[in-house]
Amino acid sequence: MMENRKLRATPAARSLAKRLGVDLFHVTGTGYKGRIHRDDIAGFNYEEKTHISPLAQRIADIHNIDLKGVKGTGYGNKIMKDDVLQLIDDQEIKSRFMLDDYGYQMASPSPQVTKAAPGKQAVTPVKAETVREPAAEGDSETVPMTQMRKIIAKRMSESFFGAPTFIQTWEIDMTEMLALRKRLIEPIMEKTGKKVTVTDLISMAVIKTLPKHKYINSSLNKDATEITFHNYVNLGMAVGLDEGLLVPVVKGADKMSLSEFVVAMKDLTERTFSKKLLPDEQAGSTFTISNLGMYGVDEFTAIINQPNSAILSVSSTQQRAVPRDGEIVIRPIMKVSLTADHRVIDGLTGAKFMTDLKAAMENPLTLFI
Repeated sequence: MMENRKLRATPAARSLAKRLGVDLFHVTGTGYKGRIHRDDIAGFNYEEKTHISPLAQRIADIHNIDLKGVKGTGYGNKIMKDDVLQLIDDQEIKSRFMLDDYGYQMASPSPQVTKAAPGKQAVTPVKAETVREPAAEGDSETVPMTQMRKIIAKRMSESFFGAPTFIQTWEIDMTEMLALRKRLIEPIMEKTGKKVTVTDLISMAVIKTLPKHKYINSSLNKDATEITFHNYVNLGMAVGLDEGLLVPVVKGADKMSLSEFVVAMKDLTERTFSKKLLPDEQAGSTFTISNLGMYGVDEFTAIINQPNSAILSVSSTQQRAVPRDGEIVIRPIMKVSLTADHRVIDGLTGAKFMTDLKAAMENPLTLFI
């Protein structure tokens, strides 16, 4: 039985597994006698672990059935209830299971009587669960959720329903930042071979502003009893893929120059799109940015990437008429929104952070002083 297997893992492996939500029993260790090391957790692939339906797991637990090595008949080799029943030799035990779409109960199943020849009674056996392949029905198509989408759904639900949040939306005049980017494109390209983007400059403004606001750059534990203030900035950047959303993290971003950050961010982003990002490179963020500006989004609010206490939503830059010194002028205006966990951050705390961030973005030369 899985529970009786002796688990050997280093403290670092256990700590990382806890942060990433990885079940150590699903990881194969590469150390002595199967000891699990930190690298085993970092390289763990969610798609490679054993998938078991809740009902199948429940039956296996009750009857002490070891499912290690069992290949299921469900979608993606998922172990289903009928796969587990195949491992039970006692027909009497099998017959006591009343299986349906919602679970099972210990009872004698009532046979279904169908039309048969006079004097004979035909019994229809309980229909076995079949593999559900993606199938089109009319104008609709139903497909199983991928493991990535299941993880996203779980984490977003936990964040949305578990944290009381408030949102502040600010308008930023991007005139100076856009002008600075034009001046930086060539020198950054010569030094790194990479093209500096507006997102890179926004990120640097966030990175430089966060250390002045410890509650914005903090984490709340699961019991909501302790706040951890981070004396460093690990910046998460939400990256959208067709399959779902990943958040690569630039570790130690507050110690990087702009050139170093551009290189680190481009490397992580490229490996995210090529699906070569390790789990450890998606963990440990202290603050996250979600940017949909390149898609022309006028305004949006992102859900907090827990255990962060806040997330910044960046929208598109649009030409707008704004008052300046008693006159109406046209300026490139960007809307940014801060979603904050009200258990940690108050409205005034969020406003002070956004005031400083707005000042840094509207006068970006201060970032290099």
